Amino acid sequence: MTTPAPAKPLLFTSIAIRDISFKNRVVIAPMATYSAVDGIAQDFHFAHWGRLILGGAGCVFIEATAVSAQGRITNGDLGLWSDAHIPGLKRVADFMKTQNVVPGIQLGHAGRKGSMQRPWFGNGALTAEDLARGEKKWDTVAPTATPLGKGHIVPHQLTIPELAALKEEWVSAGKRAIEAGFDVLEIHNAHGYLMHQFLSPISNTRDDGYGADLKGRMRFPLEVAEALRQIWPQDKPVFLRVSAVDGVEGGWTMDDTVAYARELKTRGIDVIDCSSGGLFGSATAARIKRSWGFQVPYAERVRHEVGIKTMAVGLIIDSLFAEDILQQEKADLIAIAREALVNPCWPQMAEIALGRKPVDAMDDWPVQYGWWLKHRERTIEQIRAEEAAAPQR
Repeated sequence: MTTPAPAKPLLFTSIAIRDISFKNRVVIAPMATYSAVDGIAQDFHFAHWGRLILGGAGCVFIEATAVSAQGRITNGDLGLWSDAHIPGLKRVADFMKTQNVVPGIQLGHAGRKGSMQRPWFGNGALTAEDLARGEKKWDTVAPTATPLGKGHIVPHQLTIPELAALKEEWVSAGKRAIEAGFDVLEIHNAHGYLMHQFLSPISNTRDDGYGADLKGRMRFPLEVAEALRQIWPQDKPVFLRVSAVDGVEGGWTMDDTVAYARELKTRGIDVIDCSSGGLFGSATAARIKRSWGFQVPYAERVRHEVGIKTMAVGLIIDSLFAEDILQQEKADLIAIAREALVNPCWPQMAEIALGRKPVDAMDDWPVQYGWWLKHRERTIEQIRAEEAAAPQR
């Protein structure tokens, strides 16, 4: 059940996080397209991001961006491990600012989920057929030398000196993101990638200071979060995406997420982006029953028990439902992902669905669209009025 649209929708009320102002509460979540070449954005990326940027969201995150070549999931992952990656990303961040959209970037490392097939080729371990297509294999790393599954590369277990070097790769990528002009950083700790691998007791069975118990398993992700918060401008926010639950017996739990979020808050993380699952299989694979907004309770619990801002994500496709989440104080931001691929104008249309007159809403659309559409809308209104007044036959 959803409540009727309020007079002033929270979804389209601005929010300030640190000194960055979001014109509304709609965020386009990072969505990998696996279409980069050597980590560099291509024409497809600019066309894809452009559709999303013009759709009216307050913030658009570009897709998961690898902090190192080894940290890629596939050969097609976007990267930020060299200065050569900066110009293309700066181009899109600069364009977002001209549209009053906050530019966001998600940094990640695949860990043992690296050197995999692009999803449309199977989303599994690379095969001879993939190699014949020109894909390349590379060695992977993880908390322990345990592969993702049968047929996958056995990762190298990271040593303590290697962890220190890896942390610096995250920091270097963060500095490049600043140079590229991004205003929000999200640290990817979810969906079975490296940081999630450290957090989950299923994938992290180390018995040293970077494993053994919850404190040990949180240690490296917290070190990275702290290091990135230190170099990221203090007037700009840092988000962190977590898989709130593994959804499998003996895995990471909601209680763990609450404890982790408390530690992140003390280190200056501003928003917890609450997803789930993915430790095995694809990024969004989880043995959790899916329904509308099935991950919203995770955001709600973290928000209330930790006192930190949260972002809700997952099968939120209805504007009234999105507004209801905010009205009931279950989250502070609403992340839209694949629904924006179906309709990149979802934020603009949601504002109209929540009660704003189309001709008024179109004042805030890109002028290249709005000035045409306002005239068309008035014509449509006139036609409908004439039809309503016409004698019935």
